[in-house]
Amino acid sequence: MSLIEEIAALLKTRGETIAVSESSTGGLVSAALLSVEGASAYYRGGAIVYTPKARAALMGVSKEEMGDMRSASEPYAQFMARTVRERMASTWGLAETGATGPSGNAYGDAAGHCCVAVSGPVSLSLVIETGHGDRVANMETFRDTALKLLLQALTTPPR
Repeated sequence: MSLIEEIAALLKTRGETIAVSESSTGGLVSAALLSVEGASAYYRGGAIVYTPKARAALMGVSKEEMGDMRSASEPYAQFMARTVRERMASTWGLAETGATGPSGNAYGDAAGHCCVAVSGPVSLSLVIETGHGDRVANMETFRDTALKLLLQALTTPPR
């Protein structure tokens, strides 16, 4: 069973749902979740939140709500995972934000920097650094990392 098939089976069996906020993966996380037959049973929706305008329009997040938090940070990924879960009334929220390359982002992060977070009955987050600026490879690595973190959350008993 592939990673995405395992995630889909767990969500379907439990009757749980997921919503996604992604940035530098450009929709690859959502595409993976939708690639399994019957995805409508668990996939609530997703947003590609690539800019501050998209964050405001798609997620309804104001500058005031952002406060001093900066994009492409672990606290921001956690915030967006929580926000997408709450706004889409899903069991789980999954968020990804980062810098795919070939250069870094406006916040000073190097290419290959990514923050991923899961919010739900179990909440997890992590930061990865690939150390290179291969945009497509980073997008795929960020997607795979997000899905692996989701599976880890799904298979970790709530505290």
